[in-house]
Amino acid sequence: MITYSATLDVAEELALYLSGLLTDERRRRGTAVGRRALSTFHQAVMGLRWFRDRTAIPALARDNNISRATGYRYIDEVIDVLADKAPDLHQALLTAKNDGARYVILDGTLLPCDRLGEKTTSVTGTEIDRWYSGKHRQHGGTIQALTTPEGFPIWVSPVEPGSVHDITAAENHALGALYWAASQLDLPTLADGGYHGTGAGVHTIIKRSKAAHVLGSPLNTDHRTYNLLQRSLRALGERGFALLTQRWRTLQRITASPRKTGHIAQAALVLTHHEHGRIH
Repeated sequence: MITYSATLDVAEELALYLSGLLTDERRRRGTAVGRRALSTFHQAVMGLRWFRDRTAIPALARDNNISRATGYRYIDEVIDVLADKAPDLHQALLTAKNDGARYVILDGTLLPCDRLGEKTTSVTGTEIDRWYSGKHRQHGGTIQALTTPEGFPIWVSPVEPGSVHDITAAENHALGALYWAASQLDLPTLADGGYHGTGAGVHTIIKRSKAAHVLGSPLNTDHRTYNLLQRSLRALGERGFALLTQRWRTLQRITASPRKTGHIAQAALVLTHHEHGRIH
């Protein structure tokens, strides 16, 4: 057995913030002092190692001299206390408007996960893997996110299985609030062509009609110019997922239950907000 020391590249303030959330949770549960194997600070560091470096939970448990089952339970607690602090969609939209945003950007992605043998029936009546995305050709959970015009993530949705398309996931979790923001806050949404036809207030590119596509007729100059501007403004939305998945590597492949993907992404959002001074 070889031992070694390592440095976790997160600020101590973030570990203290997470430790405080865990302390509040233990008080809520009525956990007596000294009954846990780890202090809240060491549990917080353990959780941050999992989020930042995607360290295997059995290895984290071994490093902290706790059982594997306790390690999994501690990581679940970290996820839950962080996800509980994630902003809901209306709160995120109001904050964006108050901060001076002229629009928000909606985008979706697939967070890969381990294979899950759950089946469902497709629209064509064929039995398919519920968590398999034909678009991305891998298993995972579909997540929707909103970002500011600068590409900073402000909201993350609950997870949908990988077989669910972005537009359906948006209908389930986002569109109602986005219509409200467009009409009541004068805060429209920009989205890519996959969300075409979602409704007023959600602006996508202009597509050629079927007849024009068959005839090979191009879009007129005004429509091409609109699409160019829309794409250039919307492109920064890709930064939102990059901030989450590159900083918190556990999102690059979910090894926990895929149904936890939404909570894990929301927890990562809270960590990101704290690091960027959005919460204290």
